[in-house]
Amino acid sequence: MANVIYTSREQIEVYRFPWPVAIGVPLAAIILQAFLPVRISFFSAFDLPLLVTIFFAVAWRSPVKGLLTGSAIGLVQDALTDRPLGVYGISKTVVGYIASSLGVKIDVENPGSRFLMTVAFYMTHEFIYLTIMRGLVGQAHTWRWAHELGAAVANGLMAIVLFAILDKFKQRT
Repeated sequence: MANVIYTSREQIEVYRFPWPVAIGVPLAAIILQAFLPVRISFFSAFDLPLLVTIFFAVAWRSPVKGLLTGSAIGLVQDALTDRPLGVYGISKTVVGYIASSLGVKIDVENPGSRFLMTVAFYMTHEFIYLTIMRGLVGQAHTWRWAHELGAAVANGLMAIVLFAILDKFKQRT
């Protein structure tokens, strides 16, 4: 018989970050996302603010903190683009909430699970973004499966590297 091990919510690691990291990393991701694709065209496939949202949401493991992190990062990102205000805010809010809720239930420290989780959240984010642009804003926005899937895989690979770097700033609560 296989042993089943149950982990209570109290046994799951919840992390905190110093204020300069919790504020500086998302701001740096937003600034890089706003200016790097202009200079380096292939960088437009990456969504650093989304990756940072996912990382902090699963590290904090609090749906409220994940929701607030996603909405703050998304709204600041919206302010720096020519898109309607709130489009990224809504989609990153949903992803932040789901990521923090999921972070309680699965192992999010494993590179394989980080990759799969990021690919799934990227596709979810893009689907929500498409729905908002078409349904609420009324703008024509096309869905290109091959491009979106390639970008999801690229973001998943970037997440493995980025999350390993950001893990160094974690502090146990």
